[in-house]
Amino acid sequence: MNTRQLAKAGEKPAQAVGAPISPPPKQSLVRQFAAKMGVDADKLMSTLKDTAFKQPYKGDKPGAEVTEAQMMALLVVANEYGLNPFLKEIYAFPAKGGGIVPLVSVDGWSRIVNSRPEFKSVTFAYPPDETAPNDYYVECTIERHDRSAPIVIREYYAECARDTEPWKSHPRRMTRHKAFIQCARMAFGYGGIYDPDEAERIANAMAIDVTATSVHTKPTTQAPRARQIAQEPSRPTEPPPDVVADADGAFQSLASEPGAVDEEMEPGSRG
Repeated sequence: MNTRQLAKAGEKPAQAVGAPISPPPKQSLVRQFAAKMGVDADKLMSTLKDTAFKQPYKGDKPGAEVTEAQMMALLVVANEYGLNPFLKEIYAFPAKGGGIVPLVSVDGWSRIVNSRPEFKSVTFAYPPDETAPNDYYVECTIERHDRSAPIVIREYYAECARDTEPWKSHPRRMTRHKAFIQCARMAFGYGGIYDPDEAERIANAMAIDVTATSVHTKPTTQAPRARQIAQEPSRPTEPPPDVVADADGAFQSLASEPGAVDEEMEPGSRG
């Protein structure tokens, strides 16, 4: 029975031995992420814009809506590190000069560290209780299975504290968060993601860069000197004093001869 007869009978023909097997079509990032989150792919982008990536109000006006390109950039970061935006593990922090910065909460940092197979343990060390506030620090140590020595990072409160409500109400906890995040970055080489304090600083820096770009434009190329001279209007040149004196003498000698001045000053006056 040939292939045509099998098709008529409703049976699928067996694939030839050694024939190349075509790989399944690749899904788009949006559909991959939607399948991972268990949501409808067609509603994923609009849902994220209205929830996890919604920009805060500025006074009485709503924040600027995240663009499709910015959404894709956030999805790339979230997919790369396995972060769930619906659990507030990653945010879209608005930059003052336009654009957004991917902000990862401490819960997100804890997730990506604990999901690494190389991760072994994390410990914290604190100074004595009588330590002055400006001298307070937290030391974080992360051990990896594939490293012989641990990674140790110490962060000082005086260097990290900011004039924000979390730092005022929970200074020691915030210092511990900073130590953990910086140690995780050094231990696993994370890049392109930031904690809330870093995101605000980077957003301000992006605003400064945008302003500087608009102000400090590329200097115009100076034209060659010969071209500048050709473009400038001609100016009468004053001869040196000795040349002027010689010219005056010559003119006086000409003036002493009858008709000489008339011939010089009015050419073609003769009939």
